[in-house]
Amino acid sequence: MRISFFALAMPLLALASPVQVTYYKDVLPVLQKNCQSCHRPGETAPMSFLSYKETRPWAKGIKQAVSSRKMPPWFADPRYGKFHNDRSLAEKDSQTLISWADSGATEGNPSDAPKPIQWTKGWQIGEPDLIVEMPKDYEIPAEGTIDYQYFVLPLNLKEDKWIQLAEARPGNPQLVHHIIAFIRPPGSKWMASAVPGEPFNPRTAPRTGLGEERNGFSDMVAGFAPGTLPNILQPGQGRLIPAGSDIVFQMHYTANGKPGRDRSKLGLIFAKQPPVDRVFYLAAGENKFRIPPGADNHRVDASFTLQSDATLISMLPHMHLRGKSFEYRATFPDGKTETLLSVPHYSFSWQLGYFPEKPMLLPKGTKIDVTAHFDNSANNKANPNPQAEVRYGDQSWEEMMIGFFEVSIPVGMDPVKVMRPERKPKPAED
Repeated sequence: MRISFFALAMPLLALASPVQVTYYKDVLPVLQKNCQSCHRPGETAPMSFLSYKETRPWAKGIKQAVSSRKMPPWFADPRYGKFHNDRSLAEKDSQTLISWADSGATEGNPSDAPKPIQWTKGWQIGEPDLIVEMPKDYEIPAEGTIDYQYFVLPLNLKEDKWIQLAEARPGNPQLVHHIIAFIRPPGSKWMASAVPGEPFNPRTAPRTGLGEERNGFSDMVAGFAPGTLPNILQPGQGRLIPAGSDIVFQMHYTANGKPGRDRSKLGLIFAKQPPVDRVFYLAAGENKFRIPPGADNHRVDASFTLQSDATLISMLPHMHLRGKSFEYRATFPDGKTETLLSVPHYSFSWQLGYFPEKPMLLPKGTKIDVTAHFDNSANNKANPNPQAEVRYGDQSWEEMMIGFFEVSIPVGMDPVKVMRPERKPKPAED
């Protein structure tokens, strides 16, 4: 009896045939875990990945984005530190998305789909305990440079509140470049002549002698910028808003050729248990620099020395369109130096925070050094003007160099002790 070669080979071919990757069984779990927080209606991403119908047209684009590691955005050099908010895709998940696109982006059986995530409409943190909102729309012109606008928003809190989650949301994402929500504690003279709820510009305000500039300690509670995620603290951590405090919105608007309106807001979720550690922001920055025209790798350095023990919680480098790279280093009192974070390819489009996997103790006397490089050459496609000398400034065509970092200290300790050397008592006079 003659047996055909193809008959013998058929079982082997069947065993070797690849498993079909489908949207519902394989792709949707990856999207839920890594993408849908932004890729859904009302969020920052331009397209939704909640359903097969919405996702299917973007199959090739998804493949390209994950193959080039542009998505999800994550810029930390893996040689330095591990971060618990690492957004990079696991290799297995990346291959799933690529295989799905290559094999025809098939739908599969809806019964294989995981349970949908119940997203809270309008918020990534869930339903806030308190929403702080501008009381009326701010009118944004169609063109021109718009100075930063500030809005003092009273909270009328009768008791101290500890915040565990906070999220700033623009009312008009097309015209809001960034929001920073500051805590103005009671008694502060910062923005003293501002009318609550009304736009205020310290640069053009009459000099009243009331102290319009920031003074004392005023923490940031949350911010919005391209790619920024909500501020989420771990159990046992909290950010203090003292009773009687106000929230101050710093608003950066950018005209895009059409007039518009904005009414931005801040969502706060209170800690369910009294925290053990108080978290707040510090920064190492430099504002006296000049980037020469055409310079493709201009270096700027800054440092901050801690005056008391603290624990490192996060790092957030900030530059503008000419930002190229950013690095954080710690020099400990014993002389040991460690690179905490390296961002070799900085992107102004994604203002990411980096949270170390394990809290790091920074003993008193630890110096945080930050180094930034700027590309002011024509090779930088985002560069507004390679022929310009660039200095520090608020607008995106100017530059900033700020290494924000969050630390924690025991509840009850004054944050100022971390920032300023302890004053020695004056010797008693004879």
